[in-house]
Amino acid sequence: MPSSPTPERSGPPPAAIALSCGDPAGIGPEIAVKAWKRLGATLPFAYIGARKHLPAALPVQTVANTSEAAEVAGEALPLIEVDFPGQSRPGQPDAEDAAAVIAAITRAVDEVKSGHAAALTTCPISKLALIEGAGFAFPGHTEFLAHLAGGTRRPVMMLASEALRCVPVTIHIPLADVPEALTPGLLTETIRITAAALRRDFGIAAPRLAVAGLNPHAGEGGKIGSEELDWIEHTLDDLRAEGLALSGPLPADTMFHAAARARYDAAIAMYHDQALIPAKTLAFDTAVNVTLGLPFIRTSPDHGTAYDIAGQDLATPASLCAALEMARRMATARASHAPD
Repeated sequence: MPSSPTPERSGPPPAAIALSCGDPAGIGPEIAVKAWKRLGATLPFAYIGARKHLPAALPVQTVANTSEAAEVAGEALPLIEVDFPGQSRPGQPDAEDAAAVIAAITRAVDEVKSGHAAALTTCPISKLALIEGAGFAFPGHTEFLAHLAGGTRRPVMMLASEALRCVPVTIHIPLADVPEALTPGLLTETIRITAAALRRDFGIAAPRLAVAGLNPHAGEGGKIGSEELDWIEHTLDDLRAEGLALSGPLPADTMFHAAARARYDAAIAMYHDQALIPAKTLAFDTAVNVTLGLPFIRTSPDHGTAYDIAGQDLATPASLCAALEMARRMATARASHAPD
């Protein structure tokens, strides 16, 4: 793993997590309130956003930084105030608030980089709203976080739940572009980052990874595509020589039933839907989006802004609660992990 800009700390990690508000016109503020009511002081977090987006009757306590959240979370929602000049209302984003959404994310990253927070959890944003309102220059949330982290390593997305951890090698690109984008270097880097994260952040000393093939039936000996024979098998052999425990390339259609999942700690999928269909089928409401390869821990609920139901008291906080809980477990594991 690359050296981290995060200051070294001795002892246990800070007790609280920094939670960025996301798009205030989405369900972020609503699920944050519900998560606080459910978790309270048992898993304290500091909400980084605007007081005006929270219910007027909600007990709120302003804190200077996330490390103060544990002291007040039992009685009030800890708040790090960010000024939002616009008039965002549920389901109605305001372009004037785009810069403030970015500022909330930036402040949240500062909280973990400074050591005030054990980890970062992010509520959903709308990339389109940020582009239109603030000229957002990044492909997505994850790439912006990597920029703020100051790292040079490519971040890797993992969908994680009690049932499955799954990592797509290629993500938000057309399916027709996957074969060209999928290279030995990209696959190698993704596997190495995933294995390192499983050791450091999930406490798995010798992680087992199952790697899917690109083609149906993993190419079936070259009859349904040749990538497996041309280079995927050789790439995995090279990584096995480094000591990594890898199985594959495997037919993706037989990788995700219960008996198969018991044989590995994480699955490596070649493209977006190959990873996310099983992840969301097995844990639609509780899957967590985890960003690997950052110098700090970042989790997020595995859903979007949900403008269509914002403000209607319909949104469930289950995925956000799972994201906060996973962030704390990862922070504990990372604090006790000996440097690689």
